[in-house]
Amino acid sequence: MGNSLNRALGLALIVIGVGLAYWGYQIAETLPSQLSTKFSGTLPTEVILRYIGGAACGVAGLFLTIRG
Repeated sequence: MGNSLNRALGLALIVIGVGLAYWGYQIAETLPSQLSTKFSGTLPTEVILRYIGGAACGVAGLFLTIRG
């Protein structure tokens, strides 16, 4: 029972991670974000946080799925 729960949680975290990364990408493609990037040279904080959150969820989900 514990293994299937870990795998399910892992898959859910992978899906959430992909969703966060996609959400960050969508924000990065908006005009205000592109202008901010053009003038400051860096991505807005909200985009960076979503990318980091997506990567963290994806890695944790992959770990739980494999270990599962």
